[in-house]
Parts: sequence; C-alpha cells; structure tokens
Amino acid sequence: MSGSRAGGEDVLALPGMPSAEPPPARPGPKQPKHNERLPAPSRSVAKVAVDVSLPHLDRPFDYRVPVQLDETAVVGARVRVRFAGRTVDGFVLDRTDTSDHDGRLGWLDKVVSPEPVLSPELATLCRTVADRYSGTLADVLRLAVPPRHARVEQETTPERPDEAGPDDEARDDPGWSAYPRGQAFLDALARRQGAHAVWQALPGEDWARRLAEAARAALSAGHGAVIVVPDRRDLDRLHAACVEVVGEHQVAALAADLGPAERYRRWLAVARGHRRLAVGTRAAAFAPVHDPGLLAIWDDGDDSHAEPRAPYPHARDVLLDRAHAAGAALLVAGTTRTAEAEVLVRTRWAHPVVAERATVRARAPRVTAIGEDDHQLLRDPTARAARVPGVAFEAARQALAAHRPVLVQVPRRGYLPAVACARCREPARCRHCHGPLGIPAGTRDTPSPPTCRWCGRPDTAYRCPACASPRLRATVVGSGRTSEELGRAFPQTVVRSSGGGSPILDTVPDGPALVVATPGAEPVADGGYGAALLLDGAALLARPELRAAEETVRRWFAAASLVRPAPDGGRVVVVAESSVAAVQALVRWDPAAHAGAELDARTELGLPPAVRMAALDGDPDALRGLLDVLRLPDTGEGEPEAEVLGPVELPPGTRLPGGDERTERAERCLVRVPRRAGRALAAALAAAVATRSARKETDPVRVLLDPQDPL
Repeated sequence: MSGSRAGGEDVLALPGMPSAEPPPARPGPKQPKHNERLPAPSRSVAKVAVDVSLPHLDRPFDYRVPVQLDETAVVGARVRVRFAGRTVDGFVLDRTDTSDHDGRLGWLDKVVSPEPVLSPELATLCRTVADRYSGTLADVLRLAVPPRHARVEQETTPERPDEAGPDDEARDDPGWSAYPRGQAFLDALARRQGAHAVWQALPGEDWARRLAEAARAALSAGHGAVIVVPDRRDLDRLHAACVEVVGEHQVAALAADLGPAERYRRWLAVARGHRRLAVGTRAAAFAPVHDPGLLAIWDDGDDSHAEPRAPYPHARDVLLDRAHAAGAALLVAGTTRTAEAEVLVRTRWAHPVVAERATVRARAPRVTAIGEDDHQLLRDPTARAARVPGVAFEAARQALAAHRPVLVQVPRRGYLPAVACARCREPARCRHCHGPLGIPAGTRDTPSPPTCRWCGRPDTAYRCPACASPRLRATVVGSGRTSEELGRAFPQTVVRSSGGGSPILDTVPDGPALVVATPGAEPVADGGYGAALLLDGAALLARPELRAAEETVRRWFAAASLVRPAPDGGRVVVVAESSVAAVQALVRWDPAAHAGAELDARTELGLPPAVRMAALDGDPDALRGLLDVLRLPDTGEGEPEAEVLGPVELPPGTRLPGGDERTERAERCLVRVPRRAGRALAAALAAAVATRSARKETDPVRVLLDPQDPL
C-alpha cells in the first residue's frame, strides 16, 4: 500500500500504521432546505399565549419551533402563529421538549421580536389578575405590556445604574420620624423584609418626598420599587421628588400620554433593569421592575385606579397580588383610609402608620361645620339653607385680609349642570333622549338655553311635562356659576378657576385670591391656603352610591390638607350638617375611625369589602342565559353559599361591552358570597362565560368582580 505526503513524495503505508488520511466527519444535524421546516434540536415545543379574548380559548397553545427560530423564540418573546385559520400575535410562555397534545402541532410562523418583554413573573401576575377578576389572560396582557415600537428596541440603552443611591445627605430627612412606626417601616425595607403598612399622611405632608424616601430604602437594599398614583399631576410631583432623592438615572415615569415611542422606551428601560424605580398611573402596577422590594399606591380610593377596560382590575389589588407572589413590601398610602385598607389593618396583614394625636392637632387646620354651636345659628339663622353661609364668608375675608389665598371646592363642573321645574320641582329632561337638562354658561345679554347633557340638543321652548310651567330653577350649581357669584361678592379679589372646564392649575402663588376648583383639581398654594370652603356637602353625601360617604371624606381631606395649620390661622369651613359622621371625621381629623365605621356598616349590610360581590350587566335574555349555566359555589354540604340579587334595570343610556349604541334594556344582577368563597365565585363566573363563548352566544354580558359601585 502506498500513500503520499506534502510535496508529492510517496511513502509506504506499513501494516498496523495509522492512516495519514483524516477519519470521515460525523454527520451533523440535518440542515433545512429552502422553505423546509425542521424542529429545533432541543425544547422544540413553545407554549404560546395567543392574543385571542374568547373565554373558552383562554389557555396556552403548543406550537413547534422550527430550527430557524430556535435562538430568537425565547421565553417572553413576541411571536406570530396561525390560529383558527388566521395569523395572530402571541407571547412565548415556555419552551419544553414534549407536548400534551396528541395531534400534529402547528409551526411557529414568526418571531416578531426576540426581546423578552413578558417575564415569567409578569406572566404569572397577569394570570393571577385574570383569575381574580374572571377575565382572560389576553385582556390582562394588553394592560400590562405596551405595544411594540421597533425603532426603540434597536436603540442603544444606557448602562445599568449603581446599586447605591446618590443622595446620602437626604437619608437623615426627619419626615418619617413624625410617625411612630415610620422609621421601623424604612428599616424593614432596608433589611429586605416584606413589611406591609397602611400610611395616613399628616395634613400638609410632602407625601411625594416620603414615598421617594421609602423607595430609596428599598433601592439601597438592592431591590426595585413601584409607586402608583392616580393622575398625571400627582405623577409629575412624585417624579420630581424621586429624581431629587434617588437620582434621575434610577427613575422611570410611566404614563399613557407619553406617546407610543417614549412610553415603550421607558418601559423597556425598566424591563432591562436599567431603571429600578417605576412610578406611574394605574398601568404602572404591572411595571416589570426586577426583584421588587416595595410596591406602593397613593390615594387608593381615587376611582382613577380602577381600570375601565376588561377585566376591570384595581391597581391596589394588582399590587396586593404582586406583593403576595414576590414577598415584597406593600404600602397603601393616602390622606384618608378606604374600607379595603381597613380590612388589611383589621386582619393584621398590614400595620397602620399614623402620627400621634398631638402631632395631628398641631398640623391640622381648624375645621368649622354648620350648626356646630348655637351662637353660629343665632348670628346667621339661614346658615343651614344657604349655599355659602356667613361663617364661610367670614373665613374667606379673614384669609384674604391676611394676604393668603382661599380655596373653594365645588363638587360639580359646568355652570348649572342640573335644573328642575321652578313650580313642581320635577327634574328637567330632554324631550328627545330623556337625558338631564343643564344650562351652560352664557353672557349677560344672551343667556344660554337649557341643553341636554346626553345628546347636546338645546330646548328653547321647554315646558314642564307635569305642570306646564316654563320656569326653571337650579338644583345643582357648578364651578362656573360659583366663580361668577364669588367674583361679585369679592369685587377687588382675583378669582382663579382650576378644573371644571378650565385648565387645571398645578400651583398658585401666595397672596389674596379666590381659587375655585373641582375635586382632584386643587392646586398647591405656596405656603398653604389661608382658608378652604367646602361647598355642597349635602349633595355629595346624598349621592346614591355605595362609596358616597367614603368618597366625600376623601375629597374633603385632600382639600383641607392644603390649608395652613390652625396655629398659623388656617381654617376650613365645610358646608354640611355638623352631626353627620363624615363631617365629624373631618372636624376631629380622624379618617381611620370613619373607615372603621364604614367597614362595620358594610359588614352588617353584606356589602364589599366585607364580602366578595360580582355585578353582571347585560341584555335581559343574555343575563338569564348566563345565570342558567352559572354553577355557584356551595358550602360543601350541598347548601348554596352564594346569593343572587336582582335583576334590576340599569339607568337609561348604559353602554354594554361590545355594543356601539346605548341600550334601553340593560339589567344588572348581583352575586354575593363570603370572602372565603371569592376565588370559587371568580372561577364559576369564568366557567359560565366560557360556556356561553363556546356556544357562540354573542349578546354581551359584563362581569365585574368587586365593582366600585355595585348599587
């Protein structure tokens, strides 16, 4: 035998000598031909959450991962798949080697982006929220993950910030020392302990800085933090405080009005770990902060925290579920306390963080109610009937004389938002759609005619259908008319409007001025207001809503907290009867006691949060169909544990989900169960909705778990 070596020299291959030729290469993985699909060599099955909101399809689906997409189809990536004959979006929830499906699997069509935007922790949270509110995972994912912006993903991101905070001097800020348990809560955050607290802020408290200091304690322990506020004004104030305390490179402010590119850019910075503190409005409760150590919500009683889209989660409950799953600290903060926060305190799941009574009295303004003493009524016998009684004028004059601004809170926007017949007091309604009539602002020479608040049609020839009288009287006075009347009463004083159709002011300068604002639009005064007039208290308390008293107390305390302390001459006049429990809570500055009494009353009446309740809204036929397939939870002994109340008619003009027009036939049923059966009720409702969906019953039924207003 012979062989050859380099250079052409022949050599003899002796027996037993190894051959100089290399051994044949082992066959590698088969390479796919053009348009040929071969499965990935490992973990070739992807579990995908498809973007389909049909309740009976609310589960992951298995797809085969082709070898071409093996590296990009990571867990959390956005993908496209074929589903029911069409291409839909989805997220990769997991990659496995096997599938429980016995049939042939479809292929993963495309990886839209390899960016892992849906982490396993966020996916678990979304699943928990969907189950809690009888919703679908696809609906919750639309709330949690913003739409993709391809150009933003390709941008170069800044380096991850240092673990330590930049503002070492601010660590000695004594703000939390005013609360006996305040420093202990910060110490628990710094030691990575999952402490839970309900914080009642003092009057005039710089709440934004206190929350920023709490976030700094969590960040110093190597954790992240999430803080949720009701609106953009609060977000701007909180963001400025966080930038000052922890540094701009640590904070990401998330809001819906940022625009798609900027919103996604900031969200990605949080998801990639480049920002460890996320602050924002209700959607920020889902912010993908790595290893959260603090989850906080400010003013949880504000209805802005309730999501108006299915499955209608509340930001407080989202953070509560997240704190359970992550072992993070939860802080429910506000100037008042809701009944839901009171449940956390009573069950000892959370500790109250409140100041001593002596500190509260030193920081609170003096509060005056109508009829609190006989001397007041002797001086002004019409005080109970007047909209702005003499004691309110006196407080305003004293504050203006001291060159301080006066806040006037008016609950309703507009000019005259509600009118009635001047003779028989019958509420005025539109002849076309039966909506309520109101009178918009006009001029002295050309007053505006009554106009429908639903369809906008003016009624220039209105006559009462009950007594044929053409005369109208105002039943509710709006902020516009109030500004006009106060301008005439104080002709030499500047009158500023905030909200109620006017631009919302963030701050007002110190000096004599009347500031007329609707609830939630009160600007902050430099140095604090000299006085605050809280008008139309009886109208607020008389609203036919479950949370009427709680919401009234929240609005009053929010405005009164902007007033100077009583030792500095600060004064609040609430135009409501002094014997009312909500008024007494303001006079004593004790919102916790009011929250306790509110919870006791709801427990006795069987109302949330003492029970779990579901509101079912829909067409009467659709509602009956849902109740027919609903299998309510029982006690385990065959006895029903749920109680069905209704149905009752909803107000005219109610919009149902999926409907383009208002319906006149909407009805509501309430289903009530004890708190221990809340999960079972949610599961039963989800199963009933899925059954209707599988039967292709298209008439919409809205399911709301723990609605803000079940009445």
